[in-house]
This record gives sequence, C-alpha cells and structure tokens, in this order.
Amino acid sequence: MVFRSCSVLEQIPNRRPAMQAQEFLRQLRVPELTDVRDYLRSLSANALAGMGTVAALCTYWYLCRPKALKPRCDLSMQSVEIQGGEFARRSVLLEGDEHLTNIYSDATTLYEIFRRGVRVSDNGPCLGSRKPSGPYVWLTYQEVADRAEFLGSALLHRGHSHTGDKFIGIFSQNRPEWTIAELACYTYSLVSVPLYDTLGVEAIGYIIDKAAISTVVCDVPDKARLILDSMADREHTVRTIILMEDFNAALVARGKEYGIEIISLKAAEDVGKANLRTPVTPKPEDLAVICFTSGTTGNPKGAMLTHRNIVSNSSAFIKITEGFSSIYSSDTHISYLPLAHMFERMVQAIILCHGARIGFFQGDIRLLMDDLKELQPTIFPVVPRLLNRMFDKIFGQANTPLKRWVLQFASRRKEAEMRSGIVRRDSLWDKLIFKKVQASLGGRVRLMVTGAAPVSPAVLTFLRAALGCQFYEGYGQTECTAGCTLSMPGDWTAGHVGAPLPCNSVKLVDVAEMNYYAINGEGEVCVKGPNVFQGYLKDPEKTEETIDKDGWVHTGDIGKWLENGTLKIVDRKKHIFKLAQGEYIAPEKIENIYIRSDPVAQAFVHGDSLQACLVAIIVPDPDFCPGWAKKKGLEGSYEELCKNQELKKAILADILKLGKDAGLKSFEQVKDIALHPEMFSVQNGLLTPTMKAKRADLRNYFRPQIDELYARINA
Repeated sequence: MVFRSCSVLEQIPNRRPAMQAQEFLRQLRVPELTDVRDYLRSLSANALAGMGTVAALCTYWYLCRPKALKPRCDLSMQSVEIQGGEFARRSVLLEGDEHLTNIYSDATTLYEIFRRGVRVSDNGPCLGSRKPSGPYVWLTYQEVADRAEFLGSALLHRGHSHTGDKFIGIFSQNRPEWTIAELACYTYSLVSVPLYDTLGVEAIGYIIDKAAISTVVCDVPDKARLILDSMADREHTVRTIILMEDFNAALVARGKEYGIEIISLKAAEDVGKANLRTPVTPKPEDLAVICFTSGTTGNPKGAMLTHRNIVSNSSAFIKITEGFSSIYSSDTHISYLPLAHMFERMVQAIILCHGARIGFFQGDIRLLMDDLKELQPTIFPVVPRLLNRMFDKIFGQANTPLKRWVLQFASRRKEAEMRSGIVRRDSLWDKLIFKKVQASLGGRVRLMVTGAAPVSPAVLTFLRAALGCQFYEGYGQTECTAGCTLSMPGDWTAGHVGAPLPCNSVKLVDVAEMNYYAINGEGEVCVKGPNVFQGYLKDPEKTEETIDKDGWVHTGDIGKWLENGTLKIVDRKKHIFKLAQGEYIAPEKIENIYIRSDPVAQAFVHGDSLQACLVAIIVPDPDFCPGWAKKKGLEGSYEELCKNQELKKAILADILKLGKDAGLKSFEQVKDIALHPEMFSVQNGLLTPTMKAKRADLRNYFRPQIDELYARINA
C-alpha cells in the first residue's frame, strides 16, 4: 500500500500543496495510514490473531517452498546424432564424440577407486554386517585394505600371479568378505570369477574348467560341498578352497580325496600377513572380472571385463548424476542384489569411490525389510520384481474404494510436482499417506536405480511419487559392463530407459524380418564404447556373434528412439518365432503388455510354426487376484481360483483388452490361456538368476497344458 502511494505521489506536480495531494489520493481511493490504523483497531483480537497466522503461514511457505531442481540438459533433446555414424547417438553431456573413460584422474582402475575411497572417507566406516536383531558392525576402509592385502599376499604365496594362474573363484552370498576377496584380486592384478549356486552343479564345474580355476573362496561349507560334487569322476584344476565360516574335519577329509586343500579365511589371511607382498597394481586395460552370464539356453558364457570397462561405466553414472544426486562419504548403500552380477558390482564401485558405506543384508531376503529399518540406507538399487511386490502390497492394503481413491489422488498430486522438477518426501501427502511406505525402507532413501528387466510405467511412476526420492531407470547387459542408457535427472517420465550413457554410443540397426528399420528410428540396439567387454573367455565363435568387426555389441533387443532422444525397448529379436501363416511373433513384447493386468503376476506366451495362433500360461497374482475375483462374485482359495473357468475367462478378457489398447495385431493376441498357481522362479528352474524367462524350460515344463490348449482350439 505504501509503495503504491509513493508511485502515485511521483506523478503529482511539485506545485501541488499537501492538501491537494491528500485530495488526489482520496479520489484514487487509496487509504491513508490513519485509515489503516483505524481499521486495524476496529478488528477483534481473534481476527487479528487469524490475520497474523495467515501472514506467518504465507511467510513460512515462501521461505520453505520446495525448489525445482534444474535439469542437467534440455530434457526435450537428451541425446544427439553422431555425424556420419549410421544414425548412432551419444549423450548431450559430452562436449564431443569422444567417450568418457574416467571421471576422476586418480581413479582409473578398481584398485585406485578403492584407494580414493580410503582417502576421501578419512578412514571412515566401509563394510558393515549384522547378526539377527543386532546392530550393524563396521570395518573401516583401512581395515578392509589391510585384509585385502593379507588375502592377496596369501594367494600369491600359494602360486597365483598376474602373469600366470590369475583367476580366483568367489562363491558366496553378499557379505564383507566377498568384497574383501575381490579387492584382494584387484590389489595384486588377479581376476575374480564369481560363481553362484543357481547355476547348478554342472554349470559350476563347467566354469571352473573353462577358467582353469585353482582357488575358490566360499562362504559356507555347503558351497564347498557343491564344488566337490562338481569335481566328481573327472579331472579338475581346483587345489584350494578357502572358507569364510567354520567347517568340520569330515569336509577336510573329503577335499583331500579330490586333492583339494580346505582352509579357513582367517588362516589364509594369517599366512598372507606373515608373507606380505607389495601390491601389484593393475592397469586400466587389464582384466578385472570374468562374469559368466547364466543365459537362457546352453552353457554360461564368460564375459571378459577390464578395469577400464567397469570404471568407465561407473564414471558415466557419476557424470549424469553429479550436482543432482551426487554421492557423499556420508551415504549408505544396502547390498542385497547378487554380487555375482555386474549391476551390484558397479553400484559398489561408485559407493567405494566416494568413501561411502556398504551395509550387507543378513543373507535372507525375507529379512530385508528388517535390515533396511536398521541400516537406514540412502542408496537403494532395486529390480522390477521387488518394485512389483511393493506396488502390489501398497494397493493390496488399500482395501476399500475410498482408500484406493485417496492413494491414487495423492500419487497424482506428487506426480504433478515431479513433472515440475520437485522431488521430496516432506509434502502433506507424504506425511498423511506415504510416510509408512518410506519408513519401511528406513526413511532416508534419496537415490534409487532400477535395471535388469523392464518395469511397468505405472509401477515406476507411482513408486517415484510414493517414495519421494530421485529414482532412475537404466538399461544394459553384462556385455556393456552393466548399463548403456540411463534416465536423465529431472526427467521423471516413465516408458523409456533414458539416453545413452556418456561412456558409450547407441545405434539401431535394421531387423528387416520384423519390419524395424534404423531410418525410422527403430531396430536392434547396438552399443559401442570403453564399457564394451573384450569378448567371451575362450569362445571366439560366440564373441564374433555378439561383437561385429566395428566393435558394436549387438544386444538382441529392439529399440525405438523417442522424440526427446531417449530410448524405448519395444521388442526382443532373439526370441521371435513364426506362426503357421508366416507372421513373426515377439512373445516378450506381448508378455510385457499382459502383465500390466491387475490380477496377473507372470505370463508365458507360446506359439510355433505348426500353429496359427498363440496361447499363454498365466500365473495370477496371489496377493491381488483373490480380491479382484471376489468383486466378480468368485470366491475360494488361491489354488481353487486357479482352477475356476470363470476366473480364467475374466482374466483372458482383461489381457485381450490391454493388448488391443496397446495396439497388438489380432495374430499377436492369445487365443486361450491356462492358469498356473506357482510363480516362475530361479528355484524351480524357470527363471535365470537375473529373473529372465528360460523359454525352452518353460516350453518343456508346460508342454501338457500347451498341447491341451491347442487341442481345444483346433477341435
């Protein structure tokens, strides 16, 4: 009011006396200060208190209002085409076409990454573990460094060297000793070769033979027995098994029968301490890991990854998120995703590089929520399967139409904030609706990343809103270390896997038989850059099938460039088949649409060249389906519902509607389905350890149901 009066007074000529000025203001209906004072005196105490409260709230909101974070780039164009590069694209964060190899000059190998962590952490907590119901107990960075040198020295004392016998098997669940064993390898330029029990005895024996492994570091006696089982009745290379946990004399005696010495980790470290060697530091081009991919058919293949491969991939993530989701030494990561796979290994490299902490879960996934509450991590990598379970549990608890409406309304309000660049967990909706969800993860998570498999856009968008943290989605495979694309900070839209990482270029190549052409921005996803692997161990034929003469890795996935320069995965090349009428089918594309159905947990779509249509095996969601069925007047136990023909018809109608809405052609829709009450899993042999469908095994397992479906259709 005063400012307005001053601006008007400036228009009054100097010759006007004060009386004329007051008359002029009255004509403009601008109240004098005496009028304002009189008006305020006329108000009651309650009215004045109310006005004060409103003013205080307005001031508080203005000072504390959420700030929108500025994106790293123009989100309408997140990648650019490389001139003369066959439509290949690169990250806009690069100043030129040269790929990023490392972000820190003092961290060009995994050994240097850890040494940097020792320095920036000021010897802070490094690796933590806990016993049931107990607190986390931490090893400092220097304690980890010392133990890695002790174990590495013991390995050299037993004949290993970077020029000779350099492959060291690690067969263990995630725990501090796993990381110590890996660091022991890096400290002396040895190469870690992870094993995992879901491969089976035959595959473990195959890997040991392929890599000529002579020493395996195991966590528990059962894994040592599994190795001995794989050695039965044949020549082998194993001479030593180092066990982290206690074992008995019977196991030692059995090892001797195979010519294998079994010793404790403690004893090995004592030997190394007494025979300490100077570190033999690796070079960026040296091998770091042989990561055997489980594959959906045949024997596993050993992807050879160098220090430069892993450092470039982790550096690319740091580059994208720096200044937006930067990692600090105060951060804490929970390690539960298998360390035998590169996703978790890359996350750990990023954490250790910044001197942050890694807390390991107890080893039982059923106790993960308890570990989260105790550890209160700030960094939480996830896979779609866990996200789907979280989503189903949240909506399963919203068991009335009103609760469901409130949940959806609150998530839409949070989504609107995300679209404007605001990511937080202190809004009204967080305090009223989402607080328990966030508390279930420890209450401090600020950064999440998902990969390994496709995630439903609806699930990702909802959980981004509900968890109120920066949540990235990436895409890649072992052959490009872990990732080749990642969503950009500030772009919280779903339905794509982001733009190329700064460490690689991505191009799409024609797949004519499926009508995908690069000139249309569609085709098989190919990756090139310093994160691309060196080939498969002792398998030149498979290497040539995967890496072309120009150094591009062919992923087998079909991608599509979106207008904003991000990549969308739309299909799968390797699993296509022809129907009797000659139409090509990509079953994974159809399955990804069908599992969006609320009552559906898993789907397996099948067809072959002798049949003119598709059929599917559907696993109903055990948490959601009973409630969904009840609304349709169908009741019974989960097993009874899976045998109910009316429920089958209802689910079939629902997935066909989803397929039609998603643009599936008539020949891409299934004709009939069978309901199955048991989830596909690693344990029953129907999924790989990375949760991909083992299609040949699924086909064989469900052959009776498939034959019955076709018999009914063709009758």
